[in-house]
Amino acid sequence: MNLTVDIGNTRVKVGVFSQGELVHLSVVEELGEIEQILSQWEIDKVMVSTVRKDVRHFFENISTSKPVQFLDHHTKVPIVNLYHTPETLGMDRLAVAVGASTLYPNLPSLVIDAGTSITYDFIDQQANYHGGGISPGIDLRFRSLNDHTSKLPLINGNWEEVPLIGNTTESSIRSGVLNGVTSEIEGIIRRYGDKFPNLKVLLCGGDATFFESTIKAPIFVVPHLVLIGLNRILLHHAEG
Repeated sequence: MNLTVDIGNTRVKVGVFSQGELVHLSVVEELGEIEQILSQWEIDKVMVSTVRKDVRHFFENISTSKPVQFLDHHTKVPIVNLYHTPETLGMDRLAVAVGASTLYPNLPSLVIDAGTSITYDFIDQQANYHGGGISPGIDLRFRSLNDHTSKLPLINGNWEEVPLIGNTTESSIRSGVLNGVTSEIEGIIRRYGDKFPNLKVLLCGGDATFFESTIKAPIFVVPHLVLIGLNRILLHHAEG
């Protein structure tokens, strides 16, 4: 079995895979909980994707004899990485591209990872990863308005009511941010779809549930796409 770990800016996801099947999923608060998961399953290999630089020490000292691999731009992956600066590419973006190619081989895919930032990643039908775009996520947009103005309040919490026409400062901020980011994503999907027929659009990340209900376009929500990609990379290494 393989253990895959996705360490983002705000959450840590851990998946246990038996071949291509996800048999256990945990969202952990502390890295130490990963050791408990290792003790509960017969793990052969571990692969980690992280956007944080402070976690390598933990895995270097973890009490396991299993090899721990960190996904980086030197790691061999089952797709072709055409990114011009692979050393600057976030490994979560590479992992979701592998995951998309795993789920939809021979089809072009656009992955939208909606978290602290919103990333757009495109992989073509020949499994070539081209790159995409990076945009501020919902919380960053709310915080930016508060941080860089003298009077606008910080808005958070309830996203269920998204007015088109805000009649208070708070509802105006909600309207601008939430309708704006939804329109951005719908516009990006439309532009990719015009250029690449038969495009599959995959959505993941912490804010995926909000966009699932607001985006008026065919999308497939795959919450654990990073973990799926990491496991596929481990299987690729096992295949030689």
